Amino acid sequence: MKIEIKAHSDNWKREFEEERLVLQDIFQEEIRVIEHIGSTSVPQLRAKPVIDIFLAVSHLRSMSYYKNKLKKFNYRYSRTDMSNRHLFSKYTAEEVWTHNLHIIPYDENFYLRNELLFRDYLRNNPEYVFKYSVLKEQLAIKNYQTIEDYTKLKSQFIQSVVDRALIEKGLQKRVPLLDPINRSI
Repeated sequence: MKIEIKAHSDNWKREFEEERLVLQDIFQEEIRVIEHIGSTSVPQLRAKPVIDIFLAVSHLRSMSYYKNKLKKFNYRYSRTDMSNRHLFSKYTAEEVWTHNLHIIPYDENFYLRNELLFRDYLRNNPEYVFKYSVLKEQLAIKNYQTIEDYTKLKSQFIQSVVDRALIEKGLQKRVPLLDPINRSI
């Protein structure tokens, strides 16, 4: 799988806003928060041209409930190892991947989620935007079996930024879980 990284586009914010309106119409009062996350949400950051969206709901329902609501809007369920979330990917009629929709439960710690800490830290620290762009460009040169392989190679950088964001907020860094296969951190 070849990963395509593009220069930041001002259209990404507009594309998020357009999709936000569609999602508000679909889910209405179920929604607590809709947030633009991922690399397309950070000005000047090079990215895959796929808009990532958090849709936080009051009560997380079954995957089939969301699948039924989203099927006529070209969203497809994507299996993931992440618990307590449903991931859907949107495609055009020409099979171009355009959006990821992460449906998650809203709670009092919503704004301490890694994805939001990472996004906000990058927005406020342009030197890390540059570092992350360089890393992504270097990784994109390779071919991967899956998108998850590419994502895993970015995880150390992402965690270091999340740790910085937590420290900046006066919170403790999160302790990584032990790898069940290698028994190491």
